[in-house]
Amino acid sequence: MEGQVSGQCHSEESFDRLRMNAATKTLFFTRCIWGRGQKHAKMRLIKKRVKTAMIEIDGAKGEGGGQILRSALTLALMTDRDFRIDNIRARRSKPGLRPQHLASVNAAASVGQAQIEGACLGSREIEFQPSSIRSGSYRFEIPTAGSTSLVLQTVFLPLSAADSPSEIEIMGGTHVPWSPCFHYLEGNWLPAMELQGFRADLVLEIAGFYPQGGGRIRALIQPLKKRIAPLRRLQRGDLQRIRGLSSVSNLPESIAHRQRKRAVKRLADLGCPVEIDVQTLPSPGKGTLLLLQAEFESGQACYFGLGARGKPAERVADEAVDALLVFLHGEGVVDTYLADQLLLPLAFAEGDSEFRTSKITQHLLTNAEVIRAFGAAEIDVRGELDQPGVVEIRPLGNR
Repeated sequence: MEGQVSGQCHSEESFDRLRMNAATKTLFFTRCIWGRGQKHAKMRLIKKRVKTAMIEIDGAKGEGGGQILRSALTLALMTDRDFRIDNIRARRSKPGLRPQHLASVNAAASVGQAQIEGACLGSREIEFQPSSIRSGSYRFEIPTAGSTSLVLQTVFLPLSAADSPSEIEIMGGTHVPWSPCFHYLEGNWLPAMELQGFRADLVLEIAGFYPQGGGRIRALIQPLKKRIAPLRRLQRGDLQRIRGLSSVSNLPESIAHRQRKRAVKRLADLGCPVEIDVQTLPSPGKGTLLLLQAEFESGQACYFGLGARGKPAERVADEAVDALLVFLHGEGVVDTYLADQLLLPLAFAEGDSEFRTSKITQHLLTNAEVIRAFGAAEIDVRGELDQPGVVEIRPLGNR
C-alpha cells in the first residue's frame, strides 16, 4: 500500500516505525524515505514476518508419546514459529528421543534449515528454530526398525508448501507396530491427501519388518497448485467392496494364503465383493502383512495386522478383520488412524472441515491440543474418549 506524507527534509535519512496488527499478530514496518529537496515522500508499508514468542510444549501431556514432537515439528515449519518441548515421550517405558524420533527432528531441521538444541538420543528436551522451507533431494536413515512412515509424514506437509518438487529416500521400518505401514499410506492416507489437493508418488523398494528394519521407501512430493481443500464427511454411504493385500517376506507363501483364506471366510457374510491379493515382498528380514480396505459410496477405511515370531497366520488376519468389523458396525466415516492424521493438513485448509470418526483417540485429542498451541486452527471434538465422535476444524489463517 502506498500513500503520501508531507514533511520538511534537511538531509537524506530513513526511519522505521513499528506497528502491531493485533488481529493477525503480524508486525508491519512503515518506512518513510526522504529525498533531498523533496516536499513529499512516498510512504511504503512493508509487511515483514517477525517471529513471536517461543512456544512451550509439555511432552507429558495427552498421549505423552512421539506424536506431540512430530506434530510440533510440522507446525513449526508451516507457521515459522520457534518452539521448545520438554518431557519428551514422558509416558513411554524408554522416555526421551529414540532413533526414529531423532530422525524426524533431523529431517525437519534439514527441510526447514532450522537451528536445534538438544537433538541427541535420550534427550528429553529440544529447542527448534526454523528458518525457511527448502525443497530438494533428501535421504534420511533410521538405524533401527523405526517407522519410515512417521518421518515422511513429519515433512510431507512443509515440502508440499515449497515452490518446487522434492524427492525423499527414507530407510528403516516400513511395516512395524504402532505406526501406519507403507501400504496404509499408499492405499488410504495418500488418497485422502490427494482429495485435499496434495500430489505425491510413493514407492516401496524394500520392506522393513520389526525387529530388523532395513526397509526403504521413496517419495516424490509435488508443490501444491492451490489452497488445501477442506473436508466434509459425515455420511459414508453403502459398502461397495473390500480390497486387501496378504504379503510375506522370506517366509513360505502358504502363510499369505492362510491369512487371505481366514479373512475371506470371516468377511463372506457382508454381501459385497472381497478381493485380497497375495504378494511376496523383498526384505532383509521375515514378516507378514494382512491389510483390508473397505470402500464406501463416500470414503474408505483401512485396517491391518502384522505378523510376529510365533504368531499364527490366522491371528494376523483376525486382527485386521476384527478392527474392520468394529468400524463397519458403527457409523464412522473416517477410520481411527486417519482421523488424527488429517488434522494437520486440514488446519491449513481454505475453509472449515467436519468429519465423523469411528473412535475418538487420545492421539487425536493430543494432536488437536498441539495445533491449538501453534494458533493454526480451532478444533472442536464432540464425543467421548474411545467412542465415535465428530471433529470440526476451523483454520485461523482464513480469519
